[in-house]
Amino acid sequence: MTETTFSVTESAAKRIAFLASKEAKPVMMRVAVLGGGCSGFQYNFSFEEQRTDDDLVIERNGAAVLVDSTSLELLKGSELDYVEEMVGSSFQVKNPNATSSCGCGNSFSV
Repeated sequence: MTETTFSVTESAAKRIAFLASKEAKPVMMRVAVLGGGCSGFQYNFSFEEQRTDDDLVIERNGAAVLVDSTSLELLKGSELDYVEEMVGSSFQVKNPNATSSCGCGNSFSV
C-alpha cells in the first residue's frame, strides 16, 4: 500500500497533531469505513496507540493517520480534510468512489 491511495491535507494533519498532543500517550488517528449509516457505509474516526500489520500509515506535519486494508479498498483515491465553517468544524473524507452520500456527509454508498 502506498500513500498515493489515500491522502491527508495539511489542515487535517495540523488538527490531528493538535488533538493528539492533548492525549497522555502518543496516538494516531484511525480512519475506517464501517457498515451502517443511512447510505450503507459510514466513516469512523478514532485515536489509537497501536497500529496493525495491515495498516497504511500516513505521516504528515507531525500527525499519523492509519487506514486498515479493508477500509482502504473503499477509500482509494480519497482525501482526509479538516474544514472550519461558520456552523462548525469537522473532518471530511472526499471520496471519489462514493456514488451517493447523506446530507451530513458521514455516510455513503458505492
